[in-house]
Amino acid sequence: MSIVVTGATGQLGRLVIDELLARVPADQVAAAVRDEQKAADLAARGVELRPADYDRPETLAAAIRPGDTVLLVSGSEVGRRVDQHAAVVAAARAAGAARLVYTGVLGGPDADFRLADEHKATEQLILDSGLPYTFLRNGWYTENYTALIPVQLEHGVVGSTAGGRIGSATRADYAAAAAAVLTGEGHENRAYELSGDQAWTLEEYAAELSRQSGRAVAHHELPAEANLAVLTGAGLPPQLAEILVDVDVSGIARGLLAGGSGDLARLIGRPTTPLADTVARALAANANANATATANANAAANAS
Repeated sequence: MSIVVTGATGQLGRLVIDELLARVPADQVAAAVRDEQKAADLAARGVELRPADYDRPETLAAAIRPGDTVLLVSGSEVGRRVDQHAAVVAAARAAGAARLVYTGVLGGPDADFRLADEHKATEQLILDSGLPYTFLRNGWYTENYTALIPVQLEHGVVGSTAGGRIGSATRADYAAAAAAVLTGEGHENRAYELSGDQAWTLEEYAAELSRQSGRAVAHHELPAEANLAVLTGAGLPPQLAEILVDVDVSGIARGLLAGGSGDLARLIGRPTTPLADTVARALAANANANATATANANAAANAS
């Protein structure tokens, strides 16, 4: 019997593996991955690799075994996730998994913005399966914003949130919660509403980025149509851009991603990571990347 993490080479999945290895021996952890080469570092740490592809149910049948506890990390292909997740649920049920843990969205059945639709459908599939379950209803990732810092420093922070508060936390916070639930007791047939301890607005985010960077970063509140044009102009696929704008208008602006349950901090046994800390780390990473790029360019110029 193992703890099986799907999507184990993704940004969240890798962090969950790290947290699990700090809690249990490596031979109790299995990584379900599409590309074993991308998971070579996990294998080197003693994690069992199990080939698995959400779009190939026959691989899922071999990846999940009787008595396994399975973490279903939600897929990234919006519009295709219900069928993909259904294949994992079916495989877990057929194998006789001990429990299925799912990373959904804050609010669960009460979330009525478009991004939540596939998560709600997946939760219902799991309930209908009869498997013991735990729902980890993750709020917004702080990295959704800090990943855009280079653009924000040049063009400001844009959104259509109408001053709504965002109870975000880092991927590492959510990964720690997943590991706690996967290795702990008393989590069967429970749902946790996970969010950061301190919610913030985009205006407050822009002010924090200004403070730490030393540059004036404006917050631009845009109508939905203008926001959509900005996102598609930046290269996002239209369907994804529409969903993100809907999260702003139908989710954040209405307070549905503000959080406040305290579940995340209780599960991880510490305060969630403050916004200021995540901004600081992102700025440092950007500075290091810029320094590396400059050094490489200088080296290339000197060699020519």
